[in-house]
Amino acid sequence: METITGVIERITFQNEETGYTVAKVAPDEDFPDAQARDGTIAVVGIMPQIGLGENVEFTGSWYKDPRYGLQFRAEIALPIPPTSIPGIIAYLSNGTIKGIGPRTAERIVAHFGENTLTILDEDPQRIRDVPGLKLKLIENIIENWSESTLERSMLVWLAGKGVSTKMAKRIFKEYGGETRQIVVNNPYQLYKDVEGIGFVRADAIARGFEIGVEDPRRLLAGLYFTLEQLAMEGHTYATRQFLLDKAVGILKFDHVLQLEIVLDQELRRVALGSGYEGLIVESFDQGDDLPPIEHVYLPQYHKAETRAAEYLKRMVSFPSVLAKTWKKVDWEAYLKRLAEKNNVALTEQQQSAVRAALTTKVSILTGGPGTGKTTTLQMVINALIAEKRSFKLASPTGRAAKRLSEATGQPASTIHRMLGYVQGEGATHDEDNPLNADMIIIDETSMLDLQLFSQLVRAIRPDSHLLLVGDVDQLPSVGAGNVLRDIIDSEIAYVTRLKTIFRQSEDSLIIVNAHRVNQGEMPLLDNRSTDFFFFGEEDPQAAAELVVDIVNSRLPRKFGVHPVDDVQVIAPMYRTPIGVDALNTALQQALNGSDSVMSR
Repeated sequence: METITGVIERITFQNEETGYTVAKVAPDEDFPDAQARDGTIAVVGIMPQIGLGENVEFTGSWYKDPRYGLQFRAEIALPIPPTSIPGIIAYLSNGTIKGIGPRTAERIVAHFGENTLTILDEDPQRIRDVPGLKLKLIENIIENWSESTLERSMLVWLAGKGVSTKMAKRIFKEYGGETRQIVVNNPYQLYKDVEGIGFVRADAIARGFEIGVEDPRRLLAGLYFTLEQLAMEGHTYATRQFLLDKAVGILKFDHVLQLEIVLDQELRRVALGSGYEGLIVESFDQGDDLPPIEHVYLPQYHKAETRAAEYLKRMVSFPSVLAKTWKKVDWEAYLKRLAEKNNVALTEQQQSAVRAALTTKVSILTGGPGTGKTTTLQMVINALIAEKRSFKLASPTGRAAKRLSEATGQPASTIHRMLGYVQGEGATHDEDNPLNADMIIIDETSMLDLQLFSQLVRAIRPDSHLLLVGDVDQLPSVGAGNVLRDIIDSEIAYVTRLKTIFRQSEDSLIIVNAHRVNQGEMPLLDNRSTDFFFFGEEDPQAAAELVVDIVNSRLPRKFGVHPVDDVQVIAPMYRTPIGVDALNTALQQALNGSDSVMSR
């Protein structure tokens, strides 16, 4: 790393969002190989609010750009307050304070001389002494100079700690004048408060303050980070011992006892009930003289789980808005007419599911592929339409919502859109502004994570019905939680499990094999069907070549499919010869080459 100083002569490019800047600098020493005809050098990098005429200290290294030649790439840029009269004038007129141009700057410097910046920093009210300044400009300078100077000094200070301009601005926006005090006191507070600063970045900043690996502030932040990592894997909590064991590996810190002390201190702070929001523990009795098992939650997941349970219980206990509609119905006759009118035949399970949705506050319709979930759902919708009852259809993703709309012929949206969710502001609909519908129907519920479900039930009227549709045997949501299975296990909802595979589905070995796997049976691998084929190959490279051949030759020749438009290849990992990266490269070469089906 090398340090150079110089004055900013021109700024040829600056990204206000990232702080990335390309500047022409008049260096204090000569660099013949890098200097242009006018004597300037090109300096590029993240620079905190530099302006024309400023004297800046750059720390970085030289780099020869193929197009622009030798440049200095600055990792740190620290403005040095100018001391010369021309430098002060240039500094004042660089746009830091709106309204101060070169002439006004000259007038101010003519009055205060070389002490101009010191006077403005210590007593900006003295700007009133400068003759010829308009009152509005005087008030603007007084109001903004101190704040601008403070922000600037904080950005410079943070830059010296290795913080980028973009992050530094976020930190100052969060803490303002308390930035230095908070960051020095606990750099890990950044991880908790400032969006975009994770544990790893906060840990790097903390090293600049010589905070050791065993510091309690680091250990507590590490426990939070461990729970966040587990949440990314789908877990809403961790047992106490599992959390400690996992944190030891993440923090690379072997003293579990110190971690336990930090965890207990955090839990006690929360238990005092002083409004402090921290980690929460739930204890469960195991009986038989065994110690209770403790579940440790991040506060947001504990809140979501508790709130979801409370709103579900409230919904179940509240009288139904649909109760009068089907109060005196002969269900056998009603369901028979409904099926005949829609030209379908409903199994007893499907009839039970339709009745449950219309008479039970919370119901679940689940089953594997080909078991008639969509047909059953359609009958529920048709019954609601016939009786002029309102409903809303939604799914966790846009693609699922589109499929739901196409399957039912009714408008469907994502759950976020239905709730009127606005990024950074939250949902429009909640308990004070609930969704106006007699029934809320959610499809593909296996993809629903805990926090989204908590927002959903919060926005449903207590007298409305909730129907959740999905395959409980599918993988749970990417987000934390296993909502569909947990609601089934709670026994709060009426659950219908469809098991009958209909004839048109029995012809599909994909569906048959899906059910066989769910039932613990081996799938059929005889390759006699029209939609399921198994090719065994133990050598990874040979398997990759086989995949390419199947996509590029076998499928197009046997079924007439287009290898790009109609075929999707899924791999369980990114690396290895049969992983996503290698397969993408091999498929691109095959499909774009002269011997591919696409080129014929």
